[in-house]
Amino acid sequence: MEKEKIILGIDPGTTIMGYGILIIKGTQMEMLQMGVIHLEKLDNQALKLKRIFERTVQLVEEYRPDEVSLESPFFGKNVQSMLKLGRAQGVAMAAALYKDVPIFEYTPKKIKKSITGNGNASKAQVASMLQSLLKISEMPKHLDATDGLAAAVCHYFQRDSDDIGKSYSSWSSFLKENPDKLA
Repeated sequence: MEKEKIILGIDPGTTIMGYGILIIKGTQMEMLQMGVIHLEKLDNQALKLKRIFERTVQLVEEYRPDEVSLESPFFGKNVQSMLKLGRAQGVAMAAALYKDVPIFEYTPKKIKKSITGNGNASKAQVASMLQSLLKISEMPKHLDATDGLAAAVCHYFQRDSDDIGKSYSSWSSFLKENPDKLA
């Protein structure tokens, strides 16, 4: 009998962070939970980052995922937005690594293509495909939740692929692969 595996997917954000949790039993995947963490009422960036760390640690402690899959920030025109997103992702990564859970990251295009077959799919198209795949009866108010779930499903779909996302099992492995981040 195959061991069950739990995957926590995270869509980092500084206003709303989405997450989804899958349980894998053999070749079957089932959604355990999805939701969002609201950060818009917090006054400053430092408080938002602290909340992301705390809530990610809570999710890891509650659901005991075997792996965490995150959407990596995409390069946009607004450098400040990219910086904030990168910090949010880094704090979520740190929380998972703090609890000794391996992390994997995927680009937004990779996640969308994995779920819908189209790397330029809309949030609504991704949500609709997930609703069909996982038999979700009611969709969440915020599609950031389905984006977090999509990160987990993408990781599951990559399990037999040579094209798995970047992976780090500890801080030392992360720093070894990213020496420029240490400055």
